[in-house]
Amino acid sequence: VPCTCPLCTLDRRSCVTTSEGVQLAKELGATYLELHTLNDFYIQKYFGGVLEYFMIQSLNQKSSEKMKKRKKTQKCHRIQPPQLEQPEKMPILKGEASHYNTDLHNLLCCCQCADVAFYPKDLSTVVEAHKVILCSVSHLFMLLFEVKNPVDICDASIMQTAESLFAVENEATFPSAPCSVLPCVPPVRVVVKDSLFYSCLPDILHFIYSGAFQWEQLEEDIKKKLKDPEKSENVLEKVKCILKTPGKLSTVKDCRSHQIKKLYNTSLRMFFNTPVLADVIFKIQGATVPAHRAVLVARCEVMAAMFNGNYLEANSILVPVYGVSKDTFLSFLEYLYTDSCCPASILQAMSLLICAEMYQVMRLQHICELYIITQLQSMPSRELASTSLSIVSLLKKAKFHNSDCLSTWLLHFIATNYLIFSQKPEFQDLSVEERNFVEMHRWPSHLYLKQLADYRNYIHSQKCHCAVM
Repeated sequence: VPCTCPLCTLDRRSCVTTSEGVQLAKELGATYLELHTLNDFYIQKYFGGVLEYFMIQSLNQKSSEKMKKRKKTQKCHRIQPPQLEQPEKMPILKGEASHYNTDLHNLLCCCQCADVAFYPKDLSTVVEAHKVILCSVSHLFMLLFEVKNPVDICDASIMQTAESLFAVENEATFPSAPCSVLPCVPPVRVVVKDSLFYSCLPDILHFIYSGAFQWEQLEEDIKKKLKDPEKSENVLEKVKCILKTPGKLSTVKDCRSHQIKKLYNTSLRMFFNTPVLADVIFKIQGATVPAHRAVLVARCEVMAAMFNGNYLEANSILVPVYGVSKDTFLSFLEYLYTDSCCPASILQAMSLLICAEMYQVMRLQHICELYIITQLQSMPSRELASTSLSIVSLLKKAKFHNSDCLSTWLLHFIATNYLIFSQKPEFQDLSVEERNFVEMHRWPSHLYLKQLADYRNYIHSQKCHCAVM
């Protein structure tokens, strides 16, 4: 239908029809838009928007071309700042796995310093053990060796088992006061009233000395030895009563492996620095420290050699200690008893490291090395610059006491923090060999500092801003 508006009727012959406009838009690949009326609003909204878009695109293109040209000229004429290389990787220290349970198990095998002898009724054979190890895992043995009174136990089943299963024949047990302990006193003789239990006693002791962890293995060993389910179950029930905690039930369900691990793990912490069952006294800095030969022999080879009979300490109650402070020696003994240590500072860790090297306890030495390294790595640069701790002195001590891993790490640490340590007076105490190593591995390197100085001089001479900043 032809349009009847005044514009179309006046100029009908030159007007483009709708179909012609649509056809033209298809050929051009454009969008066909037909306005209701040609006024200022539509011209501004549609045609003005198109023109504005193309003007902005044109301006952006010109500005990007100018930036590319400017960057090219800057690359051609401006010197780039030097690149700071990464510092050398610090040497890695590998820790040593714990052999706490293995040490105690080996003590049972060698039977050195044994102070308990188990006999059958006919006294035909003997099985040796150590009171401190047995008491650390069982309240029944504490009752048997008079470490605890029946009033302290307050459990009828434990007392009944102790009376029905064991009988202490020799009353001349070691008293609790360590001053009267004599190494020549014979071990306490304990008669095992149950013959089946005595036949399985070596396996039971191996189970106890291994940390009371392998309950399934103990069950298998006893069943294989007795070959009777009822007899095996009877012996196992007595073992459960020996390991029982006073006031708690000890059913078959509770004594599965995970419960044994949780409740009956061997712990010698309760006998650390106490005269109970002690058989040796260390005299250090005018003070006395009680200890137990069995623990010392099991955990330290130097102590084992010292108490084996070839040295004076083997037949002495009082053993003097030189070259170590009391606090450091107590920390050393605490590690032997508990397999753990927690130094209060870097200097205390170094003192403990020296003590560990003196007694050849390598795992404790590695623990101290890792502690020192961890503490130094956590220090911020400002604290490292202001601290009174002498890293060079630590380096000298580490070298003197054969701590090769720590001394190597400390040299790398000084080289990595060269700008801090080179300003300290202690830096002059480094030997020629150490100084050469530090200069070779220093960070940042001398070449980088020279390049940085040249770049700064260039920036100031050009009177322009630094490209990095």
